[in-house]
Amino acid sequence: MKPAVAHEVRIIGGQWKRSKLPVADRPGLRPTPDRVRETLFNWLGQDLAGWRCLDAFAGSGALGFEAASRGAAEVLLLEQDAEAVARLRAAQQRLQAGTLRVERADALAWMARAPAGSFDLVLLDPPFDSELMARALPLAGRLAAADGLIYAEQRQPLTALPEGWALRRQGRAGAVHFHLLRRAPGGYTAAAPRTQTVQE
Repeated sequence: MKPAVAHEVRIIGGQWKRSKLPVADRPGLRPTPDRVRETLFNWLGQDLAGWRCLDAFAGSGALGFEAASRGAAEVLLLEQDAEAVARLRAAQQRLQAGTLRVERADALAWMARAPAGSFDLVLLDPPFDSELMARALPLAGRLAAADGLIYAEQRQPLTALPEGWALRRQGRAGAVHFHLLRRAPGGYTAAAPRTQTVQE
């Protein structure tokens, strides 16, 4: 018997706009809502041509596939759950996503050993009720390029940032708080920007 699929999410922009990604009913798996993804890619710009992106807790793959759909040169999806990995690889083949790669791995362990400065954008959306963000953020800060960005999504607003990083944008959609971080000039951590509220 096939595992139950709770629902699907749609890619909202780029070459695979309106393509569906299946979402399994798994503990802690809560795909980034459409409106949040729309807001994020408005912040980033719609064209990610040449970008190297890491989706560290891929889950449904919504964030990583969205980046690849918008022209990113390299997108790596990390996921530990075997069933989720199989779904991601099936979607990759169906869409013929040549710039996207799926790797089964523990995200924190992988990030700890990866070369510094490897990515222009690090996407962090760990299991919704986990405590992984505090451990993942410093690793993401090391992996981001000098002019790179970090996206972080969780139940609570971020209260601590990696050293030398500042909030560029932040928003809220229902229970989801989402943040875009950039390196702070001279290591200065700027005051938090105003929160943007979006409809789920």
